[in-house]
Amino acid sequence: MKNAIRSSLLILALTASAAFAQMGPPPGDSAEHMQRHLAMLTKHLELTPAQQQQATALLTNAAGAQTTLHNNMKAAHESLQAAIKANDTAAIDQAATNIGNLTAQSISAHAKAHAAFLQILTPEQQAKLAQFESQHEHFGPEGMRGFHGSPAGHPSKPE
Repeated sequence: MKNAIRSSLLILALTASAAFAQMGPPPGDSAEHMQRHLAMLTKHLELTPAQQQQATALLTNAAGAQTTLHNNMKAAHESLQAAIKANDTAAIDQAATNIGNLTAQSISAHAKAHAAFLQILTPEQQAKLAQFESQHEHFGPEGMRGFHGSPAGHPSKPE
């Protein structure tokens, strides 16, 4: 049973590793990306200047958290690759656990940022955002790209 769990954890880590390897911060300057994202949100949701200021703070904090997580994840994947090459099963387990924890932290940070953003919106703006997210799967809490790039192999939502 323990070996089955260990195998499952390793498969999950390797799958996440492949997806993460192709995921990264958006191309170009992150401040420029944030400005484009904010401009898009402002246009589609008709954000007030106060909401824009709050959204800027949220996006800045989320981007900082994701940069830290991205760097930690990169190091964890390098550790996993080294452990695989060395056939070090204890280090593989440790790296896989670390990758799982960092993945959970990334998902949690993104969801918290999204939840905080929703709190600054009016009910009408929340409805517009929900409609926009349903039409553009790469935005919102399920798309995982709203604040931190594009995960490879993200399954499409059923139509």
